[in-house]
Amino acid sequence: MFTIYLQGVLLGAAMILPLGPQNAFVLQQGSRKQFHLMSALLCALSDTLLIIAGVFGGSALLSQSEILMQLITWAGVVFLLWYGYGAFRTAMSPDDIILQVEKKNLTRWKVIITLFAVTWLNPHVYLDTFVVLGSVGSQLEDTFRPWFTAGALTASFVWFFALAALAAWFSPVLNKPRSQRIINVFVGTVMWFIAFQLAKQGIEYL
Repeated sequence: MFTIYLQGVLLGAAMILPLGPQNAFVLQQGSRKQFHLMSALLCALSDTLLIIAGVFGGSALLSQSEILMQLITWAGVVFLLWYGYGAFRTAMSPDDIILQVEKKNLTRWKVIITLFAVTWLNPHVYLDTFVVLGSVGSQLEDTFRPWFTAGALTASFVWFFALAALAAWFSPVLNKPRSQRIINVFVGTVMWFIAFQLAKQGIEYL
């Protein structure tokens, strides 16, 4: 059982650790200390739903929904380009404007909506959870699937909360104009990089 659990932890970590919209947003919120723990929790809960769905049969459903994947892909492209543009615009602003932007508290609902978008409008999330984790987990015997799923979920919860906590811990340094400029450039780059990848994939599937 422990071997299967550890397999889930390692494979889950491999899917979550690479740079992506979720990680960039949690890092940004952590540096601002604005709903950063809630952001981590929502990301982990989203992963919970996706991983469970993938391991227990969602991968087969996804493979039959090309139109749905196209809609998700292009909606994700538009959102990520828009969010990245905002990050780059903030990064190019004078220091006093950057501080005003970073000190401006986002509403709880705006954070929730943004996290919903960066998670559920990113087809890579479905590929990671449904195709990769789902295909591996679905091949296991029924008695082993819960252990594999628990391992993948452990990786998700530990990673997102660690990222949010570390970013908040270093917020005195990260909240300086120079640091925020770097963070916004990083966030914008990640968002646009993922957007262009998604657009390329969307064109190939047309």
